[in-house]
Amino acid sequence: MVYGFGFSASSAESQIRSGQPEQMLTELTSTQVPGSTSGKISPTPTDKSQRKRMAIIIDDAGNDMKGTSEILATPVKLTLAVMPFLPTTKKDAIAAHEKGMDVIVHMPMEPKKGRPEWLGPGAITSNLTDEEVRERVEKAIDEVPYAVGMNNHMGSKITSDKRIMSIVLDVCRERGLFFVDSRTNFRSVVGELAITKNMPPVGNDIFLDDHNSKQQIRKQMDLAAQRAFDKDVCVVIGHVGHTGLNTSAIVHESVSRLKDQIEFVGISDLVRDVWHWQAEPKLPTDNK
Repeated sequence: MVYGFGFSASSAESQIRSGQPEQMLTELTSTQVPGSTSGKISPTPTDKSQRKRMAIIIDDAGNDMKGTSEILATPVKLTLAVMPFLPTTKKDAIAAHEKGMDVIVHMPMEPKKGRPEWLGPGAITSNLTDEEVRERVEKAIDEVPYAVGMNNHMGSKITSDKRIMSIVLDVCRERGLFFVDSRTNFRSVVGELAITKNMPPVGNDIFLDDHNSKQQIRKQMDLAAQRAFDKDVCVVIGHVGHTGLNTSAIVHESVSRLKDQIEFVGISDLVRDVWHWQAEPKLPTDNK
């Protein structure tokens, strides 16, 4: 079965995300970045030591989706979010690791809206017991080689559920993983829970490909670059699958255009340097 992962959060939860202040989809439309086709050009640093940083996370790997090989060929460090329990889960994770990219688990989580078949196997749903949530998260981590973190696939219902997200974060912390809130729900509790657990409150700033057109994806990359210039760092999410070929093309184009102004890094680099978080996984004997 081919799951509709190309819609992933793009189509299934676009209405949910549209009211989300963190997403920054329209805030910066009056300014553009070097190489863009219109608008003002903001000052950019020339000293490499002062370059701004961007972490690009690409969701929905693991099912031989369109754009995967093109993303893996990107000549900078990206982060590949790989879904567990799918035909190319291990292959994609290993390939990304061998390319020097970060690998994170793309954990399927129940949305407020959307078709159940978009979730894929092993999903976290609101009807699970505490023990079942823990078991599914642990199995998902075991399934994705070289994972250093996790983010949510869909999940607008789960990321606002303190009971479930507390368990998810506990398992991640125990296994030495951080959690990136994809921010598919502006009422997400992930950030505040992470802080209480001494974990980094990492979250997505901008989705690249809610609309499958190169023009729109390029616009989102310009917004992401402007945010990096303004805020020093920016975390963005794109997808393979439905938008994969267009997303990968614009990522390649943007990396070439912005490489002298922005440093493209893995999400683990930001976790370490911005939030100063070091993984402290528990050994098996720690739980006895």
